Order: sequence, then structure tokens, then C-alpha cells
Amino acid sequence: MWCSRVSLRRLQHIAVAPLNLSGNVTAGAVQRNMSSMSKVYVTRQIPPVGLKILQESGRVQYELWDSDDVPVPRKELLQKVKGVDALLCVLTEKIDAELLDAAGPNLKVVSTMSVGFDHLSLEELKKRGIRVGYTPEVLTDAVAELTVALLLATSRRLIEATHEAKTGGWGTWRTLWLCGHELANSTVGIFGLGRIGVAIAERLAPFKVKKFIYTDVEPRPELASLINAEYVSMDELAKRSDFLAACCALTPETKEICNKDLFSKMKKTSIFINTSRGGVVHQEDLYDALSTGQIAGAGLDVTVPEPLPTDHPLFTLKNCVILPHIASASYSTRNEMSALAANNLLLGLRAQPMIKELKL
Repeated sequence: MWCSRVSLRRLQHIAVAPLNLSGNVTAGAVQRNMSSMSKVYVTRQIPPVGLKILQESGRVQYELWDSDDVPVPRKELLQKVKGVDALLCVLTEKIDAELLDAAGPNLKVVSTMSVGFDHLSLEELKKRGIRVGYTPEVLTDAVAELTVALLLATSRRLIEATHEAKTGGWGTWRTLWLCGHELANSTVGIFGLGRIGVAIAERLAPFKVKKFIYTDVEPRPELASLINAEYVSMDELAKRSDFLAACCALTPETKEICNKDLFSKMKKTSIFINTSRGGVVHQEDLYDALSTGQIAGAGLDVTVPEPLPTDHPLFTLKNCVILPHIASASYSTRNEMSALAANNLLLGLRAQPMIKELKL
């Protein structure tokens, strides 16, 4: 199955052999071993599995921004990366020329605990010969599950319904009260057919979806055959989809591609879902489409900026469900991501092939 996951146990056992410090080891020898270790900065309190891998490798000494609630301040980050050999980051840190200059020539590896890499200046990294690891595939299942949950919550108006039940709106039974749109006999469109898009379709198929269609930079026949999906143009995707899920990467070509031109072609009963990157959506155009009834609803797990200000107009709409970027937020997936990020970093420092490396 295409979306099969790399097991956490396998990642934990992809061992970078620890240093052997047993026997008669002098203080001087320990100091020499310490001085020979690579310096690593970890920009967030990542899940414990990844930190354990770094600790038990015996090959790195790392410093950690010890918070999961607040990102490391930029000024602090620029100070801490000076002279490091490797950096383990998350998607909230912008790895650009300024940071790479601050790090200096020792930096050889950047390992990001994310599948997306729009926070990385790839040209700057390539220019400096810095290798980049990332964490695709391990989050496929979690993101697909969340996408389906968000689609159902939006289309069946679950957030609205919960609010009504809590606030006294639940009165006598009414024939059309809180009616939504069901998946049975629908056409589901996927914008960007990769592992996640396929996994979403596999989960939606048992809901008796009539047809899957998709668009991408080019046809993806091998992936499409797994879900019996038809390749169509972007215009056709908009016109035919009852549910349209954005699963594409954020690139210069896809930036704000989901805009008024797309929404104006969609059905008035259609539901738009985005669990990819907030930047692929023109949010003002989405607000207009939702507030005027151009489309029926939208579910977003990603926005611009993040977090989205609480006074943003999209929060005023009952037909817009907004989540705080939690698509990969399952315990097993986040631990797998941290394990993969740690192993990528260690393998990169040893000049060995990473498990998952961006080819720059």
C-alpha cells in the first residue's frame, strides 16, 4: 500500500553506533571525546524518541530550546546556531541566508521535523553545500485521517451543531435545521495527488463516493490507478467537485492559487478543504466566497499567518471550520517524525545517505 508507514521501532533501531566509553576511561579521554562530538542545536522541545536517539548516539552534544509552547526568538536562534555542525528545526523557524551566515561554515546538516519545506531557503542551502533531511511519509496516515475528519465536520456542520446544543438552540425537531452535504454519490476532487491525496481517497471511498478526480502539474497514472481517479484540468476540478481537497505543496506556482477564479467556478453546494499549506489560499477571496454563498463551506487546518488572529473575518463565519494546524498531531506520528529527523541528522553528519533527504 502506497501510504504504508515507516515503523517507529524501525526508526529507533536505525542505529548510528554509540561511542564505546567502557573500560578504563580517563577524564582527559572523556574530554577529548566530548570535544570531538558534533555540536547540534535543536530549535524546539521535540518528542522524546528523537531526543533519545541523539543522546544514545554518543556522537553529538546538543543544546535545546526547551519549550513546546513558544518558538525560539529569532535573536536567540541567531546566537545559538553560531558554530554548530547541525540544526534540527521545525516549520516555525525560517532557515534563510541570515541564519546560515550566523551559523557559519561548520554547518553541514539541517534536519527539519516536517514534510513541508517552504520555511527553508533551498537555494541558500544548496549554495553552501548543506544537506537537508525532512520527514515525509510517516505523517501520511495522520494527515489523511484529519482531512477526512475536517471534511465531515465542515460538510455536516458539526461545530455549528455542537454550539447550538450547548447554547440552547436545540429546540423542537425541524425538517431542514443544520442540514449538510453527504459524501454518498458525490465527486471528490484532489488538488495535488501525492501520498496524502491517495490516503485521503482510500479513506473516503467507503462513504460511497461516486467519482474521484484530480489535478496536478502532470498526470500521475500510477497513483491515480490506486484510487481509480480521473485526471482533469484545474477548471474541471473546480466545476465538477462536490468536495475539493487541497493537498499540494506550497511553491511559487501554487501560492494563492485557490482564489476567486477557482471559487467562482465551484458549485454553490461545494465544500473546500485545505490541509496542505495556508499560502495556497487567497484568504480574502475565500471569505468572499463563503460569505456570499458562492460555496457552501470550508475547512482549514492551515492559514496565513499562523496562528490566525482571533479577530480575522474568517472566524466570524459559521460555514468555516478552522483548526490550529494539527493534521499530524497524533502521538505515534509526532514520535516517528522526531525519530526520523534525529536519524537524518546523525546520518548526515556521518556523510551517509539519509533516510529521507531533499535533493537540492
